[in-house]
Amino acid sequence: MGQTIGCQQNSRKSELSLNQSMRKEEDGEVHREEGVERNDQQLRTLRGVADLNNGAVGLYNMGLSCCLNSLLQVFFMNMYFTVILRRIRVPVGHAERRKSVPYQMLLLLEQMQRSKQRAVYPQELVRCLALHNLKLFVQYDAAQLFLSLWNLIKSQITDRVLADHLTRLYTIRVQEYLVCQKCSFETRRDSSMLTLPLPMVNSSSQRLKTLEDSLHCFFQPEQLTDTNMCLCEQCEQKTSCLQNSTRTQKISYALPFPQSLDFNQILTQEQCHTNAKEKADWQYDLFGVVAHSGLASFGHYCAYIRSLTDCKWYCFNDSSVCQVSWDDVKCTYGNSHSHWGETAYLLVYMRKNPQ
Repeated sequence: MGQTIGCQQNSRKSELSLNQSMRKEEDGEVHREEGVERNDQQLRTLRGVADLNNGAVGLYNMGLSCCLNSLLQVFFMNMYFTVILRRIRVPVGHAERRKSVPYQMLLLLEQMQRSKQRAVYPQELVRCLALHNLKLFVQYDAAQLFLSLWNLIKSQITDRVLADHLTRLYTIRVQEYLVCQKCSFETRRDSSMLTLPLPMVNSSSQRLKTLEDSLHCFFQPEQLTDTNMCLCEQCEQKTSCLQNSTRTQKISYALPFPQSLDFNQILTQEQCHTNAKEKADWQYDLFGVVAHSGLASFGHYCAYIRSLTDCKWYCFNDSSVCQVSWDDVKCTYGNSHSHWGETAYLLVYMRKNPQ
């Protein structure tokens, strides 16, 4: 697979050190570290690990931490996220700093940028996460761990402006609506999501062939009948809801996904109430693929990420980081004949020309 192809040995240069982005009080009794505001020109140059000027740096596996390592690389390779991370207000006390996930991520980011090694140990961040019940030697689900990490980061950023930036960067906003088939009364509700749980089969249990098909199916209106009916406020009638099964199973069906995605071609006119300017913002490029090999209860994660600077794809497999091709990424489409093969699990798409 792509992990063994074209490893780069770029020379590493020293980046902005942690001491340069923080200050200490003169009395020496309390070392109060605080993020320094930078102007827009400086912020554009602080691309975190994403610029790869120092060579890509991996993360050592500290005990079933491949899932965490893969997600951390997805965060760090996103320069829009690292700009937010570098502007956080650093906690004052030692205990607060040990428990702050954003601060420990900032320390790890700086360590990776200064490192002259091929990989670093994320032990301080791991200890921090353990204080929030995210421990080592646990087989995590990548989607669930991503939600847990994101919620911890969001809740611990004290600057509301930065927290709002983080929300706008990752949140998917959708509008849900119900139409009563008896009285035509409409109920609309805005909701926010961090991930879209896309189906692999349609309502007739037929296998979907492409990611676009899966998105069409996800947004397709569903007829709620019998025990799955919902309450109509106007009719004042209600029934019980359908309960989902809790059984976990890995699906390795082959499902191709594109490098570019245009929601204007996916949503119907009835589903999309936007003007011309908003339609231009509905175009996305694939940024990252978190892939899983093995069974649902046991396996290994790695991440394929496209650099926002050189637009090349890299495979982050714990301590190993290599440049790969798009053909290597396509190998994660899945294989219906193998449950152990490497299969894409999380797809990260980024809006083209984000503000």
